[in-house]
Amino acid sequence: MRGPSIDVAVVGGGPGGSAAATLLAQQGWRVVVLERERFPRPHVGESLLPASLPILRDLGVLEAVEAAGFVRKLGATMVWGSDPDPWSWYFRETNRSYPHSYQVERDRFDHLLLENAAATGVEVRQGERVSSVEFLDGGVRLQAESGPVDARFVVDASGQAGLLARQLRLRQNDAFFQNLAVYAYFDGAAHLPAPNDGNIFIESYGQGWVWKIPLSAGRTSVGAVVDHATGGAGIADLGADAFLRAQIDHAPRTAALLSAARMTDGPHVARDWSYTATDLVGPSHVLIGDAACFVDPLFSSGVHLALSSAVLGSAYVTTALRRPQMTGPAGQEYGARYLQQYRHFRELARLFYASNHHADSYFWEARRITGGSDSPRHAFVRAVAGQPPQGYERSVLQRGDAPPAFANAVSAVEAVRAEREQRWARLLPDGATLGTAPILSTVPRLAPGATLERRPVLEAGEFVWADVLAGPDRPEGTPLSPLVARLLRSLDRDRPVRELLTALAAEADADVDADADVDVATLVPLALAALRVLYVDGAVLIDA
Repeated sequence: MRGPSIDVAVVGGGPGGSAAATLLAQQGWRVVVLERERFPRPHVGESLLPASLPILRDLGVLEAVEAAGFVRKLGATMVWGSDPDPWSWYFRETNRSYPHSYQVERDRFDHLLLENAAATGVEVRQGERVSSVEFLDGGVRLQAESGPVDARFVVDASGQAGLLARQLRLRQNDAFFQNLAVYAYFDGAAHLPAPNDGNIFIESYGQGWVWKIPLSAGRTSVGAVVDHATGGAGIADLGADAFLRAQIDHAPRTAALLSAARMTDGPHVARDWSYTATDLVGPSHVLIGDAACFVDPLFSSGVHLALSSAVLGSAYVTTALRRPQMTGPAGQEYGARYLQQYRHFRELARLFYASNHHADSYFWEARRITGGSDSPRHAFVRAVAGQPPQGYERSVLQRGDAPPAFANAVSAVEAVRAEREQRWARLLPDGATLGTAPILSTVPRLAPGATLERRPVLEAGEFVWADVLAGPDRPEGTPLSPLVARLLRSLDRDRPVRELLTALAAEADADVDADADVDVATLVPLALAALRVLYVDGAVLIDA
């Protein structure tokens, strides 16, 4: 029997769906996007993060985004925490490659991504609602508005509609973030003084917080995030328009910027903002973006999580179609990697909510971190481990009123890291001759709980087997180069660093192909640099 002519059907043409479709088409698959609406269409969530720009580059759409005239965003300005005055943090502090992002009108931005998918060879069907998915032997059948669509695989990028999460009863709401948002668009608003005029402005007040996002052509996105019960009652009593205006009045700086502005679109209401699906993959399906999980919008993470999950999810699809024997492990890796990013933003949002100064209000008191199964130290490690520096965690400590146990735990973690940095400097002083450096006589070993494992890792658009370092503080595992993996495997023999380096050099000399990009002359400094990072990070212990 002949199989489906379509390899992958993508439900939803938003950023996640368009990106996944483009990446799959780049791998040579026959892809169709089924989008229920017709683009361009309005959508909330206009503020992008710099981490999304490399993905847009790989999709081949970054130049079009840069040329579209979107407002350039250098960071964020906030009224939050213990300081009653506005304060700012900037992307350049932690991201030199991409020190800015953009405030985008989602109708134009999403349309650019969908058109880019079509230009890559994706078949795009707009106005095509999918009502259900039937799982068949060797594929799936989607019940679309114009008739059944058969494919080998389905990518659910249906957003908060959550086609498969609802059909398979996978969705779980997040008990911590029980919020509601009311938002609208204004013309003629004033902006913050330069250089913050392109920043997102977030102002907290007793009942929640408001955002103000400057868009092109004089348009501004404004929304209020409040407790879902309080917001629901207020909207029922006042109506959405009066309720939103009342929240803006509680945020005096935002109100001043909007004093001469007029509402041109809205207000709109979004409920039940935070949730996850209990399972993100199956043998012939994967959930990405908001269809898989959604977290509080405080850090403008929605589009980035959609794009990032598209990268990981498309790699899972390619792996499952190309090497079916890897479907299970690759699916587990997709779930672990995507949820790692989701939890990063969730933990940072929890820390921000817990550190705000309106402790006398129900909204903020209910969102303080008062317990949980994790120790404060593990809460901090989970919030920042495995992620590039975002700047958020430092803002929590410097500007917020964080719970004492958390603040003490962070100080303890950083003190241990600083102590290890100082000890390493004594073991291998700058300018010292390597032959006499004290590091050579020390004996390194893996820290308790740290293990070397073979797991799937992302490479060239699919998952392949590789060595990873796993442990209590890195359950998702850290991929390792062949050199670092060989270095860690050799630690089990209780040999001093001098012997380890000699053995590694001999192996490289005998089998250069094992590390084609590393010759013997550069191996020693590379191995020592890796050992330093592992030691400071706590994955390796060093005995004198």
